[in-house]
Amino acid sequence: MSNLTLFAQIVGKLDSLKFKKIVTKHNSDKHQKGYNSWTHLVSMLFCQFAKSQSVRDISNGLRSATGNLNHLGVNKAPSKSTISYQNKHRSFEIFKEYYFELLQSLGQQPNFKQVKFNIKSKIFLLDSTTISLCLSLFDWAKYKTAKGAVKMHTLLDFDGNLPAYVNITNGKTADNKGAYDIPLHKGSVIVADRFYNDFHLLNVWDSKQVFFVVRHKDNIQYTVIKDNELPQNKHPHLLKDEIIELKNEGSKQKYPKQLRRIAIWDDENKQTIELITNQFTWVANTIGELYKSRWNIEIFFREIKQLLHIKSFIGTSKNAVMIQIWTALITILILKALKAIAKFSWHLSNLVAFIRLNLFVKIALQAWLDKPYEEHIDDPPISAQGVLF
Repeated sequence: MSNLTLFAQIVGKLDSLKFKKIVTKHNSDKHQKGYNSWTHLVSMLFCQFAKSQSVRDISNGLRSATGNLNHLGVNKAPSKSTISYQNKHRSFEIFKEYYFELLQSLGQQPNFKQVKFNIKSKIFLLDSTTISLCLSLFDWAKYKTAKGAVKMHTLLDFDGNLPAYVNITNGKTADNKGAYDIPLHKGSVIVADRFYNDFHLLNVWDSKQVFFVVRHKDNIQYTVIKDNELPQNKHPHLLKDEIIELKNEGSKQKYPKQLRRIAIWDDENKQTIELITNQFTWVANTIGELYKSRWNIEIFFREIKQLLHIKSFIGTSKNAVMIQIWTALITILILKALKAIAKFSWHLSNLVAFIRLNLFVKIALQAWLDKPYEEHIDDPPISAQGVLF
């Protein structure tokens, strides 16, 4: 057993000193009256773990913890009006910055390292997801005539399947336009779908010595320079491996170099997938398998939408929406770190559900993570007083 609740032990894994430095940098506790930035963070993490549907749920939920609040570093449960006010006025930038600070610590678990590919390049998966909003309530989130939305452009680290970069824009921003500011790591490889088949963007990546594997559009015009030999009696799904040059003058000006084009047969979906890359030395099957790994980012988007609280929002301002999204990303980072240190083979959905049911249960976190179905009961204390009967 433990004197601390599961939620308090989870919050205890966060580096509060780094958070205080960020708060000081942004001066986000200026004029605050009791509801400081740390209490705000804890409140929004509770919102995610408990999947609270309103500020009233957050306030009442934390109030029910009563004496356990001091273990969270919180003096008293905030009122719903206080939460609403600070969600609107305290900058989301502190939560965004804190996510990337935590990524450098919690996001470096040894179990996150994947060795699926025999290549030295760091692998990143690039895609975006649209989060729908009601335009009448979120009038700043322009998307379509009667719909609102924000788009989350995400660069996912293949190791750990956690975002290395996130750019949140309005729903109208095209995928390729939202990708121009992603961090580029020399020697890494970016895997993306056909929406990133922007030759100017690809040329920027190539000039920074970044490899890419991108599904190309059907209307691409090219000239075949060379046909590479396909492996004999091995990998029959490989249909083409060729060196090409772009034929269209506009495209050629944007990307004047040669490209490698690979066509593979996707037996599951009964379709041909055609890829372009600036990597000429890897075997064709590795290129195809890299593109298949892109499905991991779809799984990540499904996880945060189904398991966490970003499909509906407790505030309508842009700042409130951004705070909720960034605290959801902090929560998924914490969950994956807990999953990585557990001896039990958790499915993320089960881990979320179990924590949600036991947030304020007092039990040792690591013991519970390792053996969730066993009773964790301490031996009764030895009494110094004699037994009467």
